[in-house]
Amino acid sequence: MQSFHPPNRVLMGPGPSDVPSRVLKAMAQPTIGHLDPAFVGMMDEIKTMLRQAFCTDNAMTFAVSAPGSAGMECCFANLVEPGDEVIVCINGVFGGRMKENVERMGGTAIVVEDNWGEPVSLDKVEAAFAANANAKLLAFVHAETSTGVRSDAKALCQLARKNGALSLVDAVTSLGGIELLVDEWGIDAIYSGTQKCLSCPPGLSPVSFSPAAADKILSRKSKVRSWFFDLSLVMAYWQGDGARTYHHTAPVNAMYGLHESLVMLHEEGLQNAWGRHADMHQKLKIGLENLGLEFVVEEQYRLPQLNAVKFPDTVTDEAAIRKDLLQQHNLEIGAGLGALAGKVWRIGLMGASASDANIDKCLSALSQVLAKQ
Repeated sequence: MQSFHPPNRVLMGPGPSDVPSRVLKAMAQPTIGHLDPAFVGMMDEIKTMLRQAFCTDNAMTFAVSAPGSAGMECCFANLVEPGDEVIVCINGVFGGRMKENVERMGGTAIVVEDNWGEPVSLDKVEAAFAANANAKLLAFVHAETSTGVRSDAKALCQLARKNGALSLVDAVTSLGGIELLVDEWGIDAIYSGTQKCLSCPPGLSPVSFSPAAADKILSRKSKVRSWFFDLSLVMAYWQGDGARTYHHTAPVNAMYGLHESLVMLHEEGLQNAWGRHADMHQKLKIGLENLGLEFVVEEQYRLPQLNAVKFPDTVTDEAAIRKDLLQQHNLEIGAGLGALAGKVWRIGLMGASASDANIDKCLSALSQVLAKQ
């Protein structure tokens, strides 16, 4: 066995995205103890910068020491008790994972289903609340990574609050890429990932909980089913004056990387980052349509950072094209998932991957491999 040397890819799939050299260099710094005062100080800075990225003042804002899927489980484990009724919106793969989490926590999932590629229907959610007055939580995906569709998070959270329920939002592909206003929209619990628009390697999950969600967690009648994700224990490590209570050994060098990526987001400016993703999407859109590719999602609901496109009828082997892109051009794009498997490509414009150079390379490479097939 010898040391591993990965190929240098251009990452334009559904994640991870390209990681800037600044972030990689930050992660290569010397490892220190996870209770070292210097590391604890950096944790506080991560919390501050995450609040800025989420546009929230929530005290309970931090990074779960695991990928975005763990952030999802953390939220459901703390907010759902056995017997709780939860309205779950499914319009793609990740809404389905929300339902699975509700059921594993002993809750009852009341499903609101929409076609893949369409946003969550406000009318259907309102009807679900009318038929289920005891629903305690509304869970939905803001930016559905499997289809590239954006749902109206603000309106959905208003519906939850109107009906006396908390809201839980999947923002794995949202954070840093499109407008996301946790406090203004009334989001109670939210989770994301580092490997999408933050352009940090996968492995951490930023989360935030409103005071109402924190009250729900503190007033639970039963223990959280997961010891690792029990926030009553985790937060003793992430907050408090002076010494922190040991809970787990945090991934120190991964935290360095997240810190640096958040510094870079702060330097660019959050609204500037949103604008860059929107501008790059428009450029990619023109190029893809010139190649004969059609978008799955209507323009008004389309995510700029995740572009699901149908390939031309002349394409007989879409997997072979993705393979050629990877092997001949060092370019990664994503395949379809679930109901869209074998029907679409998912082209990511997330974080550092949302650049003119990447778009030019992607369009040139696609043009070549499509002509070849």
